[in-house]
Amino acid sequence: MVRAIRGATTVLSNDITEIISATETLLNEIAKNNGLLEDDIISIIFTVTQDLNAAFPAVAARNIGWTSTALMCMNEINVPGGLEKCIRVLLHINSKKSKRDMKHIYLNDAKNLRPDIRC
Repeated sequence: MVRAIRGATTVLSNDITEIISATETLLNEIAKNNGLLEDDIISIIFTVTQDLNAAFPAVAARNIGWTSTALMCMNEINVPGGLEKCIRVLLHINSKKSKRDMKHIYLNDAKNLRPDIRC
């Protein structure tokens, strides 16, 4: 079955190293908490807020070895008062687990996006 896993993190500044590092951490946490291997992942959509344009967060997936996964980066809707410097991910995966068993991961200030989820 196809399932989806969400996640998000924030960075302090629009910096290449910071964006890639924070995204690598997020992807590794999602993989660890959900027991994922690259072969389980169909595709990943990355979004960034408009204040982040120093790097494509998808580079982080390549850096951790996910070289055969389809990746796409885009801008998040610029909602007034929305969380700034935020990187979001949506992973589509193959899994026999139920939706309830998916572990969505929110790090740093992105924890405020989903206070109902304790990471």
